[in-house]
Amino acid sequence: MEKSKKIIVGITAGDMNGVGPEILLSILSKNHFPKNCVPLVYASYKNLESTKKHLSIDCELHLIHSTFELEDSAINVLDIDADGATITYGKKNKVMGKLAYHCLAKAVKDLNSEKIDVLVTAPINKETIQSKNFSFIGHTDYLNENIEGSSVMMMVSDSLRVALLTEHLSLSKVTSSITKDLVESRTKSIHKTLQLDFNIHEPKIAMLSIDPHAGDNGAIGNIDNMVLAPCIRYMRKEGIMVNGPFPADSFFGSMKYKEFDAVIAPYHDQGLIPFKTLSFGKGVNFTSGLKYVRTSPDHGTAYEIAGKGVAKDTSFLEAIKLALAIYTNRKATSES
Repeated sequence: MEKSKKIIVGITAGDMNGVGPEILLSILSKNHFPKNCVPLVYASYKNLESTKKHLSIDCELHLIHSTFELEDSAINVLDIDADGATITYGKKNKVMGKLAYHCLAKAVKDLNSEKIDVLVTAPINKETIQSKNFSFIGHTDYLNENIEGSSVMMMVSDSLRVALLTEHLSLSKVTSSITKDLVESRTKSIHKTLQLDFNIHEPKIAMLSIDPHAGDNGAIGNIDNMVLAPCIRYMRKEGIMVNGPFPADSFFGSMKYKEFDAVIAPYHDQGLIPFKTLSFGKGVNFTSGLKYVRTSPDHGTAYEIAGKGVAKDTSFLEAIKLALAIYTNRKATSES
């Protein structure tokens, strides 16, 4: 069968004991899925039907066993063997974690072979998914290992983009991990992403400091003066408009972030706490720097509300929309 002319959006079910499947079903049942694309869900069909029935969600699922069976006008579910994993909402389950891995692995394989065009991932549980096949901190590290390119975690909303120098790393290891090569390679990658994926011709980037108050001229620390500041000067000479390092404590409260197209935070919580405070429920996790587009909602499995039908679908829908927008931008650039 010839590949669909619509954009094929591969969607992994994530941990099916969490809120991912019910949020996805909510979007599909409301006909919120964009008309120019076709969904292909990687999940246990039986478990997805179970969630649909449990929450009385009205949408028809089209069971397939190969991408060759995909139908343009249907909600396609590529059945992944549950191998004994059954829905127990809000519970950690290693067998369910194994299913989440198999859904992800199959979707990534299809993405690399271009059977799907973009990938949107529902949340996984980082503990239950661990195995000999998956020994990663999360999606981003796994994708970096299995898709061409060098990934950078970027959180995106209508008013804010925050990228990270270091991602899921213990705070005790952050300083020693931030080197000249890391700062320059990641900043250049983010600059390219802003141009290619977001259509910003001359992006302006802000770099947050590592130490409080950017080290207070050495009174607190010297890493900002010794590592970040020289890198910033070098990259500006290279034509990359990056400014800083800015003290992080006042940067967001003063609305300084509105002057920039992206903000680079040296470590996870420094960037994600303000991002989620300002954008939670509407933000998207975008894995920039890879050959293919992957996005995800800005929340986790939310076990505490799973199966109750109260989880909001806003962030998941925004993740789908962003994946499509970036794919479209990249295609337009490649064809120009």
